[in-house]
Amino acid sequence: MKTYKFISWNVNGLRACVGKGFADTFEALNADFFSLQETKMQEGQLDISFSGYKSYWSSAEKKGYSGTAIFTRHEPLSVSKGLDADIHNHEGRVLTLEMPEFFLVNVYVPNSQDGLRRLDYRMTWEDDFLSYISRLDKQKPVVVCGDMNVAHQEIDLRNPSTNTRNPGFTAEERQKFTQLLNAGFIDSFRHLHPDDVRYSWWSYRAAARERNVGWRIDYFVVSNRLKDKINTAEIHNEIFGSDHCPVELTLTFDD
Repeated sequence: MKTYKFISWNVNGLRACVGKGFADTFEALNADFFSLQETKMQEGQLDISFSGYKSYWSSAEKKGYSGTAIFTRHEPLSVSKGLDADIHNHEGRVLTLEMPEFFLVNVYVPNSQDGLRRLDYRMTWEDDFLSYISRLDKQKPVVVCGDMNVAHQEIDLRNPSTNTRNPGFTAEERQKFTQLLNAGFIDSFRHLHPDDVRYSWWSYRAAARERNVGWRIDYFVVSNRLKDKINTAEIHNEIFGSDHCPVELTLTFDD
C-alpha cells in the first residue's frame, strides 16, 4: 500500500506568507504534494526550497498577480501549464503534474469580481476547465485541488441568503460546480463530512475569521474511481498566514 498526503493552500502572496511562518507550516504538514495558489510572484523572485522537494511554477504574465506552484517529493512523469484553450493561459492559474497513478491539477479559478463583471468569462473558463480534466480523466484518475472560488451549497458559507448574487455564490457558478461533479468527480471533503460546517476562507474585513464568518471555497475534487482510496479530507482552520487556510487529502493506492 502507498499513501500520498496532499495539501492545497491559497497563500494570498507567497512572499507575504513566508513572513507569517509559511516554512514552519510547510514542514509541520509534511505533505507529499504541497500545492499553492495566488503565489503572486514569478519563479525565482523568492529564495525558497525544502529538502527532499522539487518545485514547479506557473506564473501570471502580470507581475504580482495570481499564479500557482507545487512542491513535490515525487518526480512527475510530465508537467504542463494552462488549459487547452490559450485564452486562459496568461494568468498562471493551472499547473498539472502527471504521476504514475493519477494527474494532479492545481487550480486557481478566476473570481467573478465585484458587479460580476467577469462572470461571463468565468462561465467560459468553467466549460474549458471541465473539458480539460475530463480529457485527463480518460487517461488516468484526476486529483484537482485549489481555490475554486465557489461555495457549492448553502452549508458552505455562513450567510447564504445575503450572498446569492455575490461572486462565488451565484446560481451560475454553483451550477457549474454541480456539472463538474456530475461529470464523474467527487468533492472529497463533503463525501467524508456530509454535514460538517467548516470554512476555508474568511474576509479580512469586520473580524470575519474571529467570528467564523467564512466560506468553503478550497477543494480537493477527485475522479469517482478514487472514492475508495480517500482516507482523509481535512480543513486546517487552525493554521493562519493567509485569508485562506490549508486543506488536506490523503489517498491510498495498492502497490
